Amino acid sequence: MTSDITLPFYQALTEDVHALSVQANGAVKDGLQDIRRQALERFTALGLPTLKTEAWRYTNIQRYLKEFPYELLTTAAPVAAAIVDRTAIPELDSYRIVMVNGHFQAGQSVLPTGKGITIGALSAHGDAPGFVKYFNKQQHLHQEALAVLNTALFADGLYIELAANTVIDKPVHIVNVYTSAQHAFIQPRHLWVLGRSAAATVIETTLHPDTAAVAFANSVLETVIEENAELWHYNVQQGDNGFREVRTAAAQQQANSRYHHFNFTLPGTPFTRNNLNVALTGSYTETNLNGLYIANDHQHVDNHTFMDHVAPNCNSNELYKGVLLDAANGVFTGRILVHQEAQKTNAFQQNNNLLLGEKADINSQPQLEIYADDVKCSHGFTAGQFSEESMFYLRSRGIGEDAAKALMVNAFSHDITDSVTIPALQHYLQEQIAEIMN
Repeated sequence: MTSDITLPFYQALTEDVHALSVQANGAVKDGLQDIRRQALERFTALGLPTLKTEAWRYTNIQRYLKEFPYELLTTAAPVAAAIVDRTAIPELDSYRIVMVNGHFQAGQSVLPTGKGITIGALSAHGDAPGFVKYFNKQQHLHQEALAVLNTALFADGLYIELAANTVIDKPVHIVNVYTSAQHAFIQPRHLWVLGRSAAATVIETTLHPDTAAVAFANSVLETVIEENAELWHYNVQQGDNGFREVRTAAAQQQANSRYHHFNFTLPGTPFTRNNLNVALTGSYTETNLNGLYIANDHQHVDNHTFMDHVAPNCNSNELYKGVLLDAANGVFTGRILVHQEAQKTNAFQQNNNLLLGEKADINSQPQLEIYADDVKCSHGFTAGQFSEESMFYLRSRGIGEDAAKALMVNAFSHDITDSVTIPALQHYLQEQIAEIMN
């Protein structure tokens, strides 16, 4: 055990895993009991990450877990419609899925219908073909201590499976609500499977109603994009001072598939850690990862990405940009691994940052690990402040300092926001950025 978390923490985990095994029902029960037990053993061996753990050297996760007494939430009730409506994106025409503490709320959701579409609670689909074939099969998850902990403790999550050639006609907006009367440790677990030549666009937003209780969400999302399928995934992270989040996403791409992932982290939540792992297991895949994080006060935002090029003739592009205000702290670790078999790989990664606070700080670690000899790969990192010449130019034309900063931040982030293919979401994000900078 490498963690210095006290023994009672692990005793509580063991009791919770046993309780969840007893609660499990139907087809999920027998298979999950062994999976939970093995995951708890694995987590006990790994321990919680410390500052000595290489992937967590700039993020002290234990500081946040020790803030409040440990209590696991395994149930959830519907929340008021007015609360859910607070996450509405103006003029967005979409389906809606409401999740409360990782539990699917059928009565508050508006789902796409039609042959080949399966959407519902993960716990109700333990015998679904996609679940049987893909659940907990991505090896990257087994190396992440918090993801392993989620495997041991999760109560429920969202299951999406699209059969071959199924296309959802408009975006699906997933509203993740986290709320509790007491300080809570919440473990949502999701699995999305897009069959051959299927296509979907998913938008996720997060809401933590203003309460005195602290909610810590440790979520895991497994995504499988089968041959020639395409997924557009937008994740908008907004919270308040009582919310903390570790989000682990693992995607597997099969031949000729396309995966476009956008992550927007906005001010409000003191601590956010995003782990995003993509395995390109089939040839001729395309992967685009885009991230924009804007942090203020003493907010800590950590983005950790891993692009695993396993097959030849694949393309990946990664661009993350950060705007750090006040005493905010940002971390970016981007790793590209090109296996020997992955010839003719094109992989590009860039991390750019604006430091706009006197005490703002960024730690960036772009990494390339290449074992093939016929590749085109590059990575880069920049950190700086506003150009004095540009600021003078704007001020000399009667533009106030705050408005000038807002214009320059908008220009800095436009290549991320302009890549958003949903006009209503693009406008919403631009409005949010403008409001932050005013």
